Amino acid sequence: MTFGKIVTTLAVIGALAGGGYLFIEKRQTEAIQAERMEAAKPTAAPAVTVSKVTTNDFVETAVVSGSLIPREEILVSPEIEGLRVLQLLADEGDRVKKGDILARLVSEQIDAQIAQNQANLARSVAAIAQAESQIAQAEAQAKEAAAQLERAEPLKKSGYLSGATYDQRESAARTTAAQLVAARDGLTAAKADKAQVEAQGRELQWRRSNTDVTAPQDGVISRRNARMGALATSIGEPMFRIIQRGEIELDAEIVETELKNVKVGQKAVVSVPQIGDFEGKVRLVSPEVDKTTRLGRVKIFLGSNPQLRIGSYARGLIETARSRGLGIPTSAVTFDQGTNFVQVVIDNKVKKQAVRLGLISGDLVEVKDGLNNSDLVVTRAGTFLRDGDTVRPVMPEAKLSEVR
Repeated sequence: MTFGKIVTTLAVIGALAGGGYLFIEKRQTEAIQAERMEAAKPTAAPAVTVSKVTTNDFVETAVVSGSLIPREEILVSPEIEGLRVLQLLADEGDRVKKGDILARLVSEQIDAQIAQNQANLARSVAAIAQAESQIAQAEAQAKEAAAQLERAEPLKKSGYLSGATYDQRESAARTTAAQLVAARDGLTAAKADKAQVEAQGRELQWRRSNTDVTAPQDGVISRRNARMGALATSIGEPMFRIIQRGEIELDAEIVETELKNVKVGQKAVVSVPQIGDFEGKVRLVSPEVDKTTRLGRVKIFLGSNPQLRIGSYARGLIETARSRGLGIPTSAVTFDQGTNFVQVVIDNKVKKQAVRLGLISGDLVEVKDGLNNSDLVVTRAGTFLRDGDTVRPVMPEAKLSEVR
């Protein structure tokens, strides 16, 4: 190869190498420019879920739980003791009327005492008649003796009657007068004996009438403790327990913070597991709170219903307040230094807004002041958004149950 060709070849190789370097440098420059252009593009605003302020009905409730009890429970015990139960005429679950016979006690002993009392009464009546006859006889004798004494006085003064005879007539007058007093006292005693016998008779008749154990009021028998052949006694468990008129209520406990909102007469819904829901009304609010558990007591009247069983567990919802106003999700509210706030989205920008709240119903809270209808608020307010931040509001998708 000649020297010229070598020079030419080297020149060509050099030219090719220089072009490669230029190509790489050009590509690097283009990549840097692309990165700068990408960085210069505006950043997209973050998407934020928002909720629209709407008008809703708010019902505030208080939750209670407890057991079903009788509105009034009647304890039926025997009026007389020591007699055996002869017959049982009612059982648990029976509806009874006032005066219905629930059980009968053995009455033969009382019947014998009544017969004896009637004999004593007849004897007292005869004694009164005899005493009255004795009074009549004593009155006649006293009258005759007094007349003889009166006639003897002038004869004694004139000397025609001896002193001994006069003394006899005077003594006879006094004796007959005393006999009259005794006869009258005997009548009083006979009448007193009759009154006593009559009182004993009334007591025996009362005991006899109470050998039939009756229902003092209408109701439902919840428990029967009486047993055939057992001695009737008022000590210990009563013979029968009756739910007066079959009326039942919920005896429930409630937390101290909610007790202040519960008032007598408020409506309630009581749920009994495996049975159903029943409407009721608050009948009583206890003035006392247990100092250990910090729980109060309320009673919800449910009325008479054969489906309800005393002793069953039940839960209740008491309607403590009702209103209609603007509502937002409870998650949209934040609390700061004693004030409630929400984050309102206006023209895609966040604004912190103070609000005054009202009732809470489910997952919604009532806004009494600070918002207008159709305003947009951040559904889940938090610290990652601040006043003036630009956001892209997104409405949540409607649930299938809300699609009409």
